[in-house]
Amino acid sequence: MTATTLHLTTELHAALWAHLLPEESRQEQAAFLFCRTVRHGDDAALEVIDTAFLQSADFAAQYGDYIELTDACRISLIKRAHALGAALAEFHSHPGPWPAAFSPSDRSGLRETVPHMRWRLPRRPYLAVVAAPSGFDALFWPDGAEQPEPLAGIRVGTDLHLPTNASLEGWNDGESHDDRAWAV
Repeated sequence: MTATTLHLTTELHAALWAHLLPEESRQEQAAFLFCRTVRHGDDAALEVIDTAFLQSADFAAQYGDYIELTDACRISLIKRAHALGAALAEFHSHPGPWPAAFSPSDRSGLRETVPHMRWRLPRRPYLAVVAAPSGFDALFWPDGAEQPEPLAGIRVGTDLHLPTNASLEGWNDGESHDDRAWAV
């Protein structure tokens, strides 16, 4: 299996995390990165060529534990990725005291969204990242893969930040070991 990393500049990483986890907001936030894949021997890197930091008008719903994009926003993101010849990396936040893992609602949404995005943007990988105050988790679908694989990490400058990989367990059976953490 190829190890894939997402490469961010120090400035982009700081701006992205400030957007996703602003101190004054308890609402989930989102951003999309438009990336190209660059091969490094057996490994691959997703390199950012453009960004979209979503604003309140881009959401049909935006709460502390749930977001939904407007149709217009989704269409705009797909068109932009198509025009750039880019893969999409979606980011959203969990600003509360939740673990750095995709929630059951997130997982359900990804099962619907990822096949659609990959149908619209064929032969391109797809990356989903959830950022929390405690860290981040990632699910990566390489080109042609039906199931997600682990992201090797997010490289910021020379530092490699590792995902929790908490969301990979149980993906194939529709369950997650960490779903228990979400039960209230």
